[in-house]
Amino acid sequence: MALSFPLNNAPYGLLALAHALKAPSSTLSLKPASPEVVAQTTLVPEGTVKPVKITGTVAIARFLTRSFPNTTLYNESDLASITAQDILLDTVRHTIFTPKHLATLATAANHSDAYLFSKDHPTLTDYAIWGTITAYTKSHSLLSSLKELPKFMAWMERMDQREETKKAVAELDAVIKQANEALAAEAAAVAAEKAKQSSVINIPTIPGSDPSVDPLDAFKNVLAAQLSALLDVDIKILYDALEAPRDSNNGHVALSVPRLRLKGSPAAIAADIVAKFQLNDYVLEAKADGPFVNFFLNHIKLAQSLFKKIYDTKERWGCNHLGGNKKVVVEFSSPNIAKPFHAGHLRSTIIGSFVRNILDANGYDTVSMNYLGDWGKQYGLLAVGFERYGSEEKLLEDPIKHLFDVYVKVNQDAKENEAVHDEARAYFKKMEDGDEAALKIWSRFRDLSIVKYKDIYARLNIAFDVYSGESQVTDGMDRALKMLHEKKLLTESDGALIIDLTAYKLGVCVVQKKDGTTLYITRDIGAALERYEKYGFEHMYYIVASQQDLHLKQLFKILELLGFDWAKKVTHLNFGMVGGMSTRKGTVVFLEDILEETRDSMHEVMKKNEHKYAQIEDPLHVADNIGISAIMIQDASARRVKNYDFDWGRMFSFEGDTGPYLQYAHARLCSIERKTEMEVNPNADLSHLGDSRAAGDLITMIARYPQIVRDTSRSFEPVNIVGYAMKLSHNVSQALESMYVMGAAKEVAEARLFMYWSARVTLGNAMRLLNLKPQDRM
Repeated sequence: MALSFPLNNAPYGLLALAHALKAPSSTLSLKPASPEVVAQTTLVPEGTVKPVKITGTVAIARFLTRSFPNTTLYNESDLASITAQDILLDTVRHTIFTPKHLATLATAANHSDAYLFSKDHPTLTDYAIWGTITAYTKSHSLLSSLKELPKFMAWMERMDQREETKKAVAELDAVIKQANEALAAEAAAVAAEKAKQSSVINIPTIPGSDPSVDPLDAFKNVLAAQLSALLDVDIKILYDALEAPRDSNNGHVALSVPRLRLKGSPAAIAADIVAKFQLNDYVLEAKADGPFVNFFLNHIKLAQSLFKKIYDTKERWGCNHLGGNKKVVVEFSSPNIAKPFHAGHLRSTIIGSFVRNILDANGYDTVSMNYLGDWGKQYGLLAVGFERYGSEEKLLEDPIKHLFDVYVKVNQDAKENEAVHDEARAYFKKMEDGDEAALKIWSRFRDLSIVKYKDIYARLNIAFDVYSGESQVTDGMDRALKMLHEKKLLTESDGALIIDLTAYKLGVCVVQKKDGTTLYITRDIGAALERYEKYGFEHMYYIVASQQDLHLKQLFKILELLGFDWAKKVTHLNFGMVGGMSTRKGTVVFLEDILEETRDSMHEVMKKNEHKYAQIEDPLHVADNIGISAIMIQDASARRVKNYDFDWGRMFSFEGDTGPYLQYAHARLCSIERKTEMEVNPNADLSHLGDSRAAGDLITMIARYPQIVRDTSRSFEPVNIVGYAMKLSHNVSQALESMYVMGAAKEVAEARLFMYWSARVTLGNAMRLLNLKPQDRM
């Protein structure tokens, strides 16, 4: 007879009963059911023409006592005894395998006189109840409530000590062990087969993901596909929910279950995901941590596709085509001629160039524009001043500084004599009226200033596609004024023309003075109109300090009121101010003065290390580059909208998150390539990187770069790239502590060199986004 049973509810009582009935050992053939099947204990009698299955512990027990009669165990002729036993057997038959129902069964038994408590030999009922309790306690501790039933506990102990019960436990435990081992072997074989097949896993296509540009996306897409099937959640939602863990101890990719807004406990869902997740050649391990699921990737497989991509793309690594080559105008820097290039202009220059770079990296066709402050009454004042204090020699030597000196002097004159202001207004009126002589002098000032600005910008590693300015606005301003009249947006006030924007909580905006001259806002309206007509831009960004928030809001509202459908395509990217940006002596600041002092200070720091200093070919040039890096990273390390204080002391440190530290990290990677005297081998066997955590962390950090580039195109926060570059540098430093190249076996050295080379390319690309020139030596 074949006795089939579920592994989690073995028929200990039935087997003990069979032994008590002295059934031949060959009578029962024990067959555990597959755990995937919801099974009951079933007996199939042998020797019948049409075998009939007997299902259920009580039914099988009664069948066995009838097959091998024993009146001591179950005497059907003793009506009183049978009635009492049947009551308890019914309890066994209807018992669900839970602590609550088992306690009910034990309590009923504890108060019964129908079996062993009052007799010398067990009955069928004793074996049935004992078997049920024994099966439960194999996977659970004995219920504390049962221990409080003294009669029951004494009976349980006596049953455990009987020869037939000991034999039943030994036989069934052996069968269960063998079955579990077979199941484990089968599971291992299935896992091995899945791992073998995982190399041909199809990478699903997900909107916003591009494995051809970002190798990490292939791994995230495989993850998202399986999670989507497990959770019945849209694959795009899951892809977007996969993120980098805050701590590398928590794996390479993390899923925050609460983000999915599923019903139920996030921690329970996370545990269920881990239990059901099928590991493969992309994902080697999954762990639940509260409401998070942390995934550990196959970093060797990732490195194989990642390093090849970097080798093929080099300085274009991390770039994408999301922008579709759409035209974008970025206006930034925009200093005023004859005034110091102050800290606000420096921030605009650094942030604006970064915005241009990040848009370029995301596939946009950018136009970088420097909209100079080169028009207005102050230029009439400057011309008057130059007639009094100007020097041709000083003008040619340094036009910006000389014109500033002239401007300061003539301003002092104007304070003392109102007539100077009248002269200035008259001169500017001539400029607006097109007077050739007046425009010739102004044009010379402008052209000489731009030449000088270009030198400063080149030193900052920044270039512009267009040098525009208020003066370059032509008929766009006149057409804009005409449209303002036609739209009835203008109101006369004391002879001036204004636009009342108080209904939009934007105050009153003057667009033309009573003498007929225009203002900054008027020229901005005309400039925006002309730019759209010339470039047909998809978007235009104004990189201007937050002090100008109201001005830009007024401009954008006026463009909207004029009916331009492209008014929604203009954006003000504002920023906070820099405090304390003066020379160490506290003098007024020209940017050039800051750069000179930064270079000299960095040069002094470098000279302290005589050995390294002697190896640098042009130390003053290197000092200048590192000093500029110090300024730029200090600026880019602050959130764009936050104010910050210029800190000379912290800026020059080679420790901590500073510009010099990034330059040192890059130079250190370059030195590895020089010292090994090995060529980077793109066919290196990367399996030699092994299962080192340092390698896994570095490879995964390198792989995150394209995603950082994509994400930053939405926030335009330089601090995102700074933070990434610092983390990458830290990962490089950690890897170098144990994974050296020089002295390693050739295959190992090649794999490690390829990894460090890929890190160096990635770090260099991130630094160039920040307008830094990466140093090869320092």
